[in-house]
Amino acid sequence: MLKKSISLFFLFLLSTVGVVAQIHQRPTPSASQLRWANAGLGVIFHYDLHVFDGKKYNQTANRIHPVEDYNIFNPTRLDTDQWIKAAKDAGATFAIITATHETGFAIYQSDVNPYSLKALRWREGKGDIVGDFVKSCSKYGLMPGIYIGIRWNSLFGIHNFKADGDGEFAHNRQEWYRRYCERMTEELCSRYGDLFMIWFDGGADDPKGLGPDVEPIIRRLQPECLFYHNTERADFRWGGSESGTVGYPNWSTFPTPFSHNKNLDQQHEHIKLLKHGDPNGKYWVPAMADAPLRGYNGRHEWFWEPGDEDAVYPLEKLVDMYYNSVGRNATLILGLTPDPSGLIPEGDAQRLKEFGDKITELMTHPIKSVSGTGNKIELKLDKAQPVNQIILQEEIIKGERVRDYHVEGLTSRGWEILCQGESIGHKRIQTFSPVTVGKIRLVINKQIDTPQISNFSVYKIDQEL
Repeated sequence: MLKKSISLFFLFLLSTVGVVAQIHQRPTPSASQLRWANAGLGVIFHYDLHVFDGKKYNQTANRIHPVEDYNIFNPTRLDTDQWIKAAKDAGATFAIITATHETGFAIYQSDVNPYSLKALRWREGKGDIVGDFVKSCSKYGLMPGIYIGIRWNSLFGIHNFKADGDGEFAHNRQEWYRRYCERMTEELCSRYGDLFMIWFDGGADDPKGLGPDVEPIIRRLQPECLFYHNTERADFRWGGSESGTVGYPNWSTFPTPFSHNKNLDQQHEHIKLLKHGDPNGKYWVPAMADAPLRGYNGRHEWFWEPGDEDAVYPLEKLVDMYYNSVGRNATLILGLTPDPSGLIPEGDAQRLKEFGDKITELMTHPIKSVSGTGNKIELKLDKAQPVNQIILQEEIIKGERVRDYHVEGLTSRGWEILCQGESIGHKRIQTFSPVTVGKIRLVINKQIDTPQISNFSVYKIDQEL
């Protein structure tokens, strides 16, 4: 009897330890989220019927007015290799394409959606731009992703996921549309090989409400794929603006497993949460910063429009964007705009090349690098020399542990603080005025566990563009 009591006690103790361990387990990235962090920079290509109408894009009108003649879609020089090479030149590691957008038109060979390339005279109805895009990604070594726009569909009269009307007719259309979205998701997830991500425009809503139940389809057909997003799951979160930047500090953790909030009374606080994350969040939901390349001079264009050549961001603005996104623990996505001929405009492609070359110049030649564990990590330089940039990275597979830090350099006057901060996460890039130092060290003032620093690098960069 005594032996039995002792055994039961130890079983109870082990189960208690297990519960305590679960309670104190901190969020860490999945394999796909780790790829997301390491990706750094990606692009998204927006292409739809209204690119060919010769008019300025009007989102409100586009959502409610079907395109009269879908055969205006006629990219006579379409070359997805040229698209992806432009993205590669910018330093992108992944690319996304809008398989469908607000018109409801699909730029692939859909068996579900009759409003697709099958209906066109272009290429005798046999074109598949999504297929061409995926092949080009494979050729240039980029990870492919697909964007599925279901929130609006001007052809079917879908507004914010809802079929217009009341009564049985509207109810039946709503249920049909839910199944239609699920079937489109099935074919896109099963035809093009392994995908880096599936992105639902504005989310896929609530599968228990108006939205389709797409997450199980993606989990079954693309188990390693990032899912973005519905009211139950988001593998990353929008960073709160379309400026290509996030706030600082920016934590990869979040209080809920999704980033969607439809409560208008809470929108201000929710946007703040999206921009910064939550250091005490129980879920790993890292930030995405996005912006259209043609977002300058008062423009903000995700699709090609006539006369927008001066809307391409200047190089210095793109570099600032990188520092305030990738350099703040986020992944940056730039929106690119194929024109009616089917090419990325020459000026856009040139700016992307300049951007990629500049980021390579700024980030790939450290004076010295080190990794380490603990609250103080020091770098001794070969000689006293000027420095003005550092890159810090945590071993995020073990979570975000640092909560407050500073970097100091040994000058002729002694140790001086060069910069400081809170979140590091996957990557923190900071610049400061040039200071001549012989040693430089990272001092972690506050942490929630033993700091694991995978990279501490120091640079002297040319800060003039």
